[in-house]
Amino acid sequence: MTHQTIHPEGWAPAKGYANGMLTQDGVLHIGGQIGWDEKQEFASDSFVDQMRQALKNIRSIVEAAGGKASDVTRLTWFVIDKQEYLAHQAEVGAAYREVFGKHFPAMSMLIVAGLVEDRALVEIEATAHIS
Repeated sequence: MTHQTIHPEGWAPAKGYANGMLTQDGVLHIGGQIGWDEKQEFASDSFVDQMRQALKNIRSIVEAAGGKASDVTRLTWFVIDKQEYLAHQAEVGAAYREVFGKHFPAMSMLIVAGLVEDRALVEIEATAHIS
């Protein structure tokens, strides 16, 4: 079985990892996405802004594989500050719907001590099924 690396056009190169791996049977595994843009630059230190950007990154990877946001079947969130997330739930919901609409895949959230990128407040990985 062969796998295809998925890397949206115009994005800075991924170093030591793949943003997405598409299997022959259409399963797209998306590596953890953080709140930086296609140039790997953070535009904001706001939790909601970073979460929105991470979701946009996931959507871009899915679209680069020929899919759409509704093809995402699983999201796993890694958050460094539970209270920050809880304090902004209404904004989180609005930002989520802005990117994914009313598509709600299976989700898990883990509270972690830190992420590899110091400015990252959230990292989200995903699985999608591209038909």
